[in-house]
Amino acid sequence: MTRWNPARPRTRALLALLALWLGVPAASAATRAWLDRSRVALGETVTLNIQTDQPAAPDYGPLRAAGFEVGQAFRRDLGREVLFGVPLTPRRSGRMQVPPLRVGAERTPLLALEVAPARAQAPRGEVFVETAVDHDAPWVQQSVGVVVRLHYATPILSGQLGLEAPEGASLQRVGDDVHSSRELGGRAYRVIERRYLLVPERSGELRLGPARFRGRGTGGFFDDFFGTDRSLAADGPEFRLQVRPQPDGAPQPWLPLHELRLRYLAAPSQARAGEAVEIAAEAGARGATASLFPEIPVPRVDGAQVFPERAELSERFVDGSPQLTVVRRYAVVPLQPGTLQVPGVRMDWWDARAGQARTARLPDLRLEVAPGTRPLPAAAAAPRQDTAPVPETDDGMLAVAGTHEPDAPRWLVAVAVLLLALWLATLAWALRLRRRLRGAVAEPPLRAGGAGGTRASLARLRHALDAGSFDEVVALLRAMATPPAADLDGLLARLADPVQRQALEGMRRALWAGQGDAGQARAALRAAFRDGPRWTAAPSAQAEPLPPLYPR
Repeated sequence: MTRWNPARPRTRALLALLALWLGVPAASAATRAWLDRSRVALGETVTLNIQTDQPAAPDYGPLRAAGFEVGQAFRRDLGREVLFGVPLTPRRSGRMQVPPLRVGAERTPLLALEVAPARAQAPRGEVFVETAVDHDAPWVQQSVGVVVRLHYATPILSGQLGLEAPEGASLQRVGDDVHSSRELGGRAYRVIERRYLLVPERSGELRLGPARFRGRGTGGFFDDFFGTDRSLAADGPEFRLQVRPQPDGAPQPWLPLHELRLRYLAAPSQARAGEAVEIAAEAGARGATASLFPEIPVPRVDGAQVFPERAELSERFVDGSPQLTVVRRYAVVPLQPGTLQVPGVRMDWWDARAGQARTARLPDLRLEVAPGTRPLPAAAAAPRQDTAPVPETDDGMLAVAGTHEPDAPRWLVAVAVLLLALWLATLAWALRLRRRLRGAVAEPPLRAGGAGGTRASLARLRHALDAGSFDEVVALLRAMATPPAADLDGLLARLADPVQRQALEGMRRALWAGQGDAGQARAALRAAFRDGPRWTAAPSAQAEPLPPLYPR
C-alpha cells in the first residue's frame, strides 16, 4: 500500500499550489483618504479624496459639523475601485480635523488641516492666472509638479486654458480639473485648478512659458445692445528652472525623489511548512510617478518558495507634488520546519532636496515555521540514500524504499487529480495548436510593416518620437520586442541596426550625462526609428524529433 510523503519535492510543490488556491484569500483594497493640500488660507478650498472598493458613497454629514462648507461632490470609476471627491472650505483658521467618514462597511482615517489667516491681497481683475512649481532647481528625470489656477469673478461662456511643453522636457496633464471658490480683497472668485507633470530631459536652464487663458464672458443688456466685446484673456507667470545633471556615483536606477518610505503592511512571525503565508510591503514616494518608479524587489528566501503578486499602484497630487503609493504582496511557502529568515526590501534613491544618496530599507523578518498539518517523521524528513539502513516508523511498520506515508485525505487527492487533468488538457491543446502553426512563415526581424497591431505600435512609436519623452520611447521599444526587453541595456542588445543603437546611446548620454545636444540626439533618434526597430534575427527553428516538454 503506497503512503503519502509530504517531504517529497513534487508533493511540496503540489501543497504550495493548493495553499495558494485554498489558503490565501484575495486581499481587498483598503479605503484610503487624503487632502490635496495640508495647509490653506482662510477662504481657500481644499479637496478631500476618498478611494475605496466599497459600493456605497461616503456620508459627508460629519464634515459640516466639523466646521467646513461642503461643495459639490464628484465620483470617478477606477476599475475595481471608485474615487470620491468633495471640495471643503474651512470656516475658521487654526488647526482643523477632517473627521472619519463612513464608506459602506469601512471608515476613513482622521486627517489634519492647517488653516492660516486670510491673506490681505488687493483685488485683482475679473480673471487672472496663478502658477506654482514644486521645485525650481530639479534634477534631470525628476518628476516636477506644476499647478495652474484660473481665477474668474465673472461668468464664463467659453474659454481655453493651456500650458505649452517647454523645449527639453515632457509635460503632461494629470487628473481632472478641481473646481473651488476663493475670496481675495473682498471679491469672490471661482477657481479652476489644473495639474501637470513636468519631467526635464536634459540639464541646464529650462524655460517654462506662461499658462494662458482665452475666453468669452457673459455681458449685460447694454453690452449686447451696443455690441461690446466680452472677450477675456489672462497670462500666468513665466518660470526659469535650473535643471541639475545626474551626479557621478549616483545610485542606479536613477531615482530622484523628495521622500521615500517603506513599511510592512503584513509581517507574520509564524508559519507552517507547505502552507502559504502573506508578506506585504508598501512604498510611499513623494515626487514620483508610476512610469518612472522601479518595481519593489522580490526577496530571495533560502528554504522557501516566493510567489509575488502584481503591484498595486495609487497616484495622487498632494501640496502641488505627485505622490505614489505602491503595495507589493508576496506568498511565501516554507519548505521545511525551523527558523526562516526573510531579507528585508532595500531601495536606493536620490534625495532631491538635500542632494545626496539615501537608502530605504525594511528589517529582516524571522519566521518560526512549524510542521505542517501532518507531522513529518524523522526518516521522511531526512534525505534518502540507497545504502542507508531501513528505519522503523512510529507505528511499527518498515518504511520500505519506494513507499510513501499514509494516504492523503481524499479531497486532496481529488484536487490533485483534477489539476493534473487540466494541465494535460492544456498541454494537448498547445501541442495541437503548434502543429497547425508549424508550417507558417516566420516573422521577419523588422515588424514595422506587419499586422494591424504592429502598425498601431509603430504609429504610437512615431507619436512618442515626435512629442513624447525619452522614457516613453524606450518603454514602447521594449514592449515591441519579442519577448519584451527588461531594460534599456537589454533593448540595445536586441537591436540589429548599429545606427539605432548609436541613436539610443546618444540620447542617453545627452539627457543623463550632459554630453552632446539633446535636440540633435532626438532628431537622430527620430530618423533612426522612422521605419520601426530592426531586431536581431532569432535562431532558426529546426524540426525536432519530439515536441518540447513545455510548448512555446
